[in-house]
Amino acid sequence: MPSFIDQLGRTIFLPRAPRRIVSLVPSQTELLYSLGLDESVVGITKFCIHPETWFHTKPRVGGTKAIDAARVDVLQPDLIIANKEENEKPQIEALAARYPVWISDIKTLSDALDMIRAMGLLTDTVPRATAIADEISAEFARLAEEEGGPFPPAAYFIWRNPWMAAGGDTFIHDMLRHCGFPNIFARNDRYPTVNVSELAALPHPVILLSSEPYPFRQRHIEEIREIVPNARILLVDGEFFSWYGSRLLGAPIYFRRVRQEWMG
Repeated sequence: MPSFIDQLGRTIFLPRAPRRIVSLVPSQTELLYSLGLDESVVGITKFCIHPETWFHTKPRVGGTKAIDAARVDVLQPDLIIANKEENEKPQIEALAARYPVWISDIKTLSDALDMIRAMGLLTDTVPRATAIADEISAEFARLAEEEGGPFPPAAYFIWRNPWMAAGGDTFIHDMLRHCGFPNIFARNDRYPTVNVSELAALPHPVILLSSEPYPFRQRHIEEIREIVPNARILLVDGEFFSWYGSRLLGAPIYFRRVRQEWMG
């Protein structure tokens, strides 16, 4: 029986290419769509908003951190796709006792590319997965070769009340690096709670307000500007900084736009 090792080093066994997949990770749900697995994916979460057709038609099994195990059981999956950060460990362990669960653990672009290629092996879509990974890799390489910068340090906020930013061991941190902005909170782990007023001591900080998970809007720019008047504050699309599936195909183009907006 074929075996597969996930990104936590766990081994799962699949007798054949899965025909009933439940995805518990929004960015990987979109990747499964890009791999042409419409008939094979039988369940998603309520946060799997891409593609829109799946969001409106596929059965939902709860939220990423509140999986309804009974709904999963009804679907009888032969493969579950999960993620170390986005899903809750006790819930995933309970599902893994009954079904094959492949868990991703992604902190860098390299991790994401490895995951995409692994999805190809798992789902018997190697040519398409390889093409997606190769195109992403090539586009990021072209982005790195372009002249620009140096850009000032940036704080990437994901939440308000309390204010929380992306730390140095996150996928967002690596995307900031590829975008060209050093992470002000690179020495912090995960998503630290921070005092926004401390940023006022920096010469010309950039503050990026993400569209998710907190839906930052124009009014929040004005709110922070009162606290950090010397900052350049931009609203950014969080999907391009935190989704690590086929959404990465468009990330380099979007990062160029962010750079241009900062320079403009």
